[in-house]
Amino acid sequence: MSPPISIVWQIRVLRLCLDQRQKCLYLHFMEDKDDVKRAALFILKSSTKVSITNKSRESTVALLHRISDAFSGWLLMLLVGLMAGALAGGIDIAAHWMTDLKGGVCLVGFWFNHEHCCWTYNETFQERDRCPQWKSWAELITGTSEGAFPYIMDYLMYIFWALLFSFLAVTLVRAFAPYACGSGIPEIKTILSGFIIRGYLGKWTLIIKTITLVLAVSSGLSLGKEGPLVHVACCCANILCHLFTKYRKNEAKRREVLSAAAAVGVSVAFGAPIGGVLFSLEEVSYYFPLKTLWRSFFAALVAAFTLRSINPFGNSRLVLFYVEFHAPWHLVELAPFILLGIFGGLWGALFIKANIAWCRIRKTTRLGHYPITEVLVVAALTALVSYPNSYTRMSGSELISELFNDCSLLDSSQLCGYVQPANMSETGAGNSLADRPAGPELYTALWQLALALIFKMTITVITFGMKVPSGLFIPSMAVGAIAGRLLGVGMEQLAYYNHDSILFKGWCSAGADCITPGLYAMVGAAACLGGVTRMTVSLVVIMFELTGGLEYIVPLMAATMTSKWVADALGREGIYEAHIRLNGYPFLEAKEEIEHNSLAVDVMTPRRGDPALTVLTQEGMTVGEVESLIESTRFSGFPVVVSQESQRLVGFVLRRDLLISIDNARKRQDGIVSASQVVFSEHLPPPSPEAPPPLPLRGIMDLSPFTVTDHTPIDITVDIFRKLGLRQCLVTHNGKLLGIITKKDVLKHMAQIANRDPDSILFN
Repeated sequence: MSPPISIVWQIRVLRLCLDQRQKCLYLHFMEDKDDVKRAALFILKSSTKVSITNKSRESTVALLHRISDAFSGWLLMLLVGLMAGALAGGIDIAAHWMTDLKGGVCLVGFWFNHEHCCWTYNETFQERDRCPQWKSWAELITGTSEGAFPYIMDYLMYIFWALLFSFLAVTLVRAFAPYACGSGIPEIKTILSGFIIRGYLGKWTLIIKTITLVLAVSSGLSLGKEGPLVHVACCCANILCHLFTKYRKNEAKRREVLSAAAAVGVSVAFGAPIGGVLFSLEEVSYYFPLKTLWRSFFAALVAAFTLRSINPFGNSRLVLFYVEFHAPWHLVELAPFILLGIFGGLWGALFIKANIAWCRIRKTTRLGHYPITEVLVVAALTALVSYPNSYTRMSGSELISELFNDCSLLDSSQLCGYVQPANMSETGAGNSLADRPAGPELYTALWQLALALIFKMTITVITFGMKVPSGLFIPSMAVGAIAGRLLGVGMEQLAYYNHDSILFKGWCSAGADCITPGLYAMVGAAACLGGVTRMTVSLVVIMFELTGGLEYIVPLMAATMTSKWVADALGREGIYEAHIRLNGYPFLEAKEEIEHNSLAVDVMTPRRGDPALTVLTQEGMTVGEVESLIESTRFSGFPVVVSQESQRLVGFVLRRDLLISIDNARKRQDGIVSASQVVFSEHLPPPSPEAPPPLPLRGIMDLSPFTVTDHTPIDITVDIFRKLGLRQCLVTHNGKLLGIITKKDVLKHMAQIANRDPDSILFN
């Protein structure tokens, strides 16, 4: 007789038989161990097949869920790029048409701007802008365009349209969306740092900002659309986030989407997708992981493709002032390029100080009570002074395009009013013209540009910060481009008349194209924009994408770094950081270093001698007591402790979640009254027949709030707030709650360290 089956095999068979009961009956009567092994192996194979089939079904569903979850981020980026690109294209088309509307109207179709209206006109290049299809307002009213009266009529119509557009812009902002004013970049930086400005990225803000941005740009005010387009793109992203549960309920993931949207805004503003990604990384974002970098690049690519498909400028380009320079730069020219960098740094520091001083006057005096009057007065002054000068009359983008332009033989611009010597060949080296002496038209243009420079530098200080959408990129670039063009023409004439001197000998011979004034305008534009915003890497890449000239990166880098060094020597803050501090937003500048030996206990609330911290207990408080506590305080959240005696930390609950939960419980749950006990513990207390049912709220409590000990150094605490975007942090000692540190507490402490009045930080 065969030996009995071992205990081990019995256990194995029992395990295999759990889901194979019929086959177990067969095994039960088997006595031979080899037979049991073979049968058990058969059962093992069949059971494995069943489990694999079940797991395969489960894994397929889980795989689809994971794919859907991962793809939702890319789908969201696609939608943001498409929506922002479409809006930017519409803004460009509408702004171009309304800007030309101030000068006249197209007879074949009032919806055509000046350029599109004259596309079919086949006369000479000089007369192309005077096609019969386009009529000025004086021609429509008086029948002629020559003489003093038609000029006055066009002048008055220009002022009328400027006032109408600016009035509509400020009225719509004031009536429907007060957050639609300004640039938007300071607020976006603050939101990405963890501070919530409710309604700032809402649908009404998006609609009104889109409409009023067109009106403000068309009015002729000294402002641009680039900063507001960043705000528009972030509004699109915030609205589209609500379509996806993953982003609707997760504030951190939504901030990553907003970082990508900032890149989209610059991409559609300048037609520079790579520069947009670097701008978001360098200037706007607080937290920029590698995943956000990829998605920002994808969203900027989609937005640029959408804008290119719309073709708002009609030239198959993404920007209005795309240029190509044919002549190379020379080492000697680094000196004037650095000089332009010094000018840009000085102008940036001066502009920031002057603009902040003016905005402070606006905030602290009666001037701030009359935003409509202020906008109308500035618009009337701008139109009155701008019209007689052709370079201030045109829009900022057209002015920059004119200044970047490299003169050709068929160019009728005043800036190309050179005298062609009789003994000089028509063309220089390659595709460029040889340097020539300046003619009367060029001297007239230089005087007009000098006056335009003074006017632009002055009026931009007053305009930026008014209650209309206002960007700073184009005005700053215009100031730098004017200064650069003036210096470029001066260098060109110096090289022409002194090509045998030691400076130009060897690389600048007679009849050669040595100096490109348009290049100086481009370098000056980058220098002034860098001086105002303190951008470096992203600015160089943006300017490179605008011009397509890889060989001009070194001049741009030299001017940009010089501009930043000079501006930083006169003031550490860029224009956006200065406006953040002026408006009192709780923003921690990542570039600022802290060298102080204070601890977290020195920063927290309450300080020594202050009343105890307002807390909720895990059990024992009623709904009425919680509601009265909420009404008597303005805190955004409350720590939850075990009891008033122990003060051991349990979690943190937000004020908004408390209000919503109590309100819903009163409406939907039977028996919830003011005497009901609020419970944050895991297990409900035993019910009492006389007491009303308790209200469990453990689900809305953050069980892992961020905490630091009371001996944590202040520099580590500030670094935690910066890198994690925290709004508050709890201070404990051996698990016992001592206090709370908010971002405002950190900012006030930093102001105190810098010998500033902590109470001067208003947090409006």
